[in-house]
Amino acid sequence: MKLGKITAFALTTALGTTSVFAAGDEDRTGWPESFTVGTASQGGTYFAYGSGWANLVADELGITGGGEVTGGPMQNMALVHTGEAQFGMTTMGPAAESLAGTNPIAPGLQMTNACAMFPMYQTPFSVTALASSGIKSIADIPDGARIGFGPAGSTSDTYFPRMMEELGVKFERRNGGWSDLGGQLQDGLLDVIAFAAGVPVPAVSQLEVQTDVNIIEFTEEEQAKIMEAFPVSAFEIKADTYTTLEAPARSVSMWNFTIANCDLPESFVYAVVDTVMSDNERMQGIHRAAASTLPENWDKNKVMMWHPGAAKWFVENAGADIPADKIFSK
Repeated sequence: MKLGKITAFALTTALGTTSVFAAGDEDRTGWPESFTVGTASQGGTYFAYGSGWANLVADELGITGGGEVTGGPMQNMALVHTGEAQFGMTTMGPAAESLAGTNPIAPGLQMTNACAMFPMYQTPFSVTALASSGIKSIADIPDGARIGFGPAGSTSDTYFPRMMEELGVKFERRNGGWSDLGGQLQDGLLDVIAFAAGVPVPAVSQLEVQTDVNIIEFTEEEQAKIMEAFPVSAFEIKADTYTTLEAPARSVSMWNFTIANCDLPESFVYAVVDTVMSDNERMQGIHRAAASTLPENWDKNKVMMWHPGAAKWFVENAGADIPADKIFSK
């Protein structure tokens, strides 16, 4: 299953330095000469965050590497499982489905060779419409509304349509990259965009600059109903996330983790985790969502086996209590 065959996406920039890394203490036996991080569509948080940490790791470790545009978590699980990408990013829902063999990219294939690496942030589910549409609440969304749910197979596309149906919304389903959907909303080709992405979502921030938008929160009743039906938790989008918000917005969220092919050398993954997790200020410089990329959030992984290198780092540096049966071994 080759990268080009299951992705059909463009290679991004994000090549790191190719200079020889200064001699260090780590054992580099078996380290790859280059690496790829599966992200998602341009205009979304995965792309900005993933390309950013890929560049950081490439620069720090002296290995060529970069972010790759993909269809998001479901595709990333497939790419990492097969080894077509060394690393990727996923939300816990798609990870659980992939492990169970219900990933739509390869139905029946249990993607157990993708291991947890480090916690990223929570993905809030949020709704945006043009202010001129008059849509200020979920209840305001008219029957037959054209809703953009992000790339096919993404976390948003997997769960948000079901959430909308749970809330009684009747809609026409549209897919595409976040930047493209933002342009369609602005051009009147969409009525609503249902985002599932770390905040601030670049496409929403761009829309705010260009036009007036409504960022729509869930009511308490809507929030409770969604939490009852789906693997999400309560979340509040802070008022200072977007200039449009005047108060915190009620939402729900799902945790994101980076993933590594389970066969990668332990010392390599340990070094990658150390690079990312040892300087949170530097990570927040890449994307504000990294405020949650903290060692203590290791316990948010309730789904995947840990890569041995990652488990070792969190045990040694974060006091993690990771049972042996939750660490990948052949």
